[in-house]
Amino acid sequence: MATEIIDQLKSVISEAEIIHIIKELVKRPSYPGVENQETSVALWIHDFFVAAGIPAEIIPVIDGRCNVIARLKGKGNGKRLMLTGHLDTVPPYDMLGDPFEVIEEDGKLKGRGVVDMKGPLACMIASMVALKRANIALQGDVIFAGVIDEENKSEGTIHLIESGILADAAIVGEPTELNICIAHRGLEWFQFDFQGKTVHGGKQKEGINAIGQAVKFIQRVDSELMPKIESKTHPIIGTSSMNYGLIQGGTQPSTVAGACCLQVDRRWVPSESYDQVVQEYQDILDALHDEDKNFRCTLKVLDVSLMKKGYVHEAMEIEKDHPIVDIVTKATEQITQNKPKQTYFQAWSDGGLLSRYAKIPTIVFAPGDLESAHSANEFLEISQIRPAVLIYAMTAIEFCR
Repeated sequence: MATEIIDQLKSVISEAEIIHIIKELVKRPSYPGVENQETSVALWIHDFFVAAGIPAEIIPVIDGRCNVIARLKGKGNGKRLMLTGHLDTVPPYDMLGDPFEVIEEDGKLKGRGVVDMKGPLACMIASMVALKRANIALQGDVIFAGVIDEENKSEGTIHLIESGILADAAIVGEPTELNICIAHRGLEWFQFDFQGKTVHGGKQKEGINAIGQAVKFIQRVDSELMPKIESKTHPIIGTSSMNYGLIQGGTQPSTVAGACCLQVDRRWVPSESYDQVVQEYQDILDALHDEDKNFRCTLKVLDVSLMKKGYVHEAMEIEKDHPIVDIVTKATEQITQNKPKQTYFQAWSDGGLLSRYAKIPTIVFAPGDLESAHSANEFLEISQIRPAVLIYAMTAIEFCR
């Protein structure tokens, strides 16, 4: 029976048509600085769904930027599956040629956004259109959500959550090479601003060197906090982590530095809480102040990392035996004859918001290699495109019973 359905789906959607969808999405730039950024992509997706007979809606979110929602309606008594991903990309940076004209070369599609994540979006879109064309009746709804701003503050997914979106499971289409990511770390970028007292280098004893204060903090973090961070483990993800990413202080060699700024990347496993992460840093700052009343430092989240009040870049986790995991595993085996790995997503995704704030069980699953995302040589393997469409479609058939 499954083989017959797969053949039926193959007969209504071709690899060439899926590639055409990818090219249409990529040719519409949606990086910061483009007017209304993602809206031209959202409008094209809306029109494509409507032409296929699938109701779709453009949802204004912020500053002329819009989400797009489409719904393949079921009979009303089955589970709801959401296929979702972001419409925005990073800028083309140093890409050669026209980054918005997809090139087919060496079995790959190349261009800005082909893997992160307009290619996966196209596969999701094509899977719903294939189900519609094949007249395959579902009990529950399949929902497509193309959202804005994931590369920045995730305004699109937050708007989706606050609109009351309902689903029994979600698949986020970040590239995983058709493996199933059942977890990822939480993420925050913190800034520590150390305040000293500036004096001439000849009178350094009368000043307070903010660089020296930063050194004290780093030494305490290395000796006391880093062992704690690295002791926090997850069976799939591994350990929590922290990275010193940037430090700036002082003005010149002959002046005692009156200020020093340190920025860190902190990633935590699902068993940790955001409040706990913040408190660990604050405890060290408080202890250093108690030891030296001249020690002054303020902790904040970098502006570029700051989300809408009440939201942070939370970790994601789903039970390894959740039905959506089992169904995607079986569908992938049917289509590719290979069993997908259960692994973790090495970056952050909007799945952290969906799973934590909307309470929607979520996995990350899509074609493509994450390593090429944001690079000057972004690519998507053509061989993974049609299988991804079929896997999404077969997952919907099985899940939306």
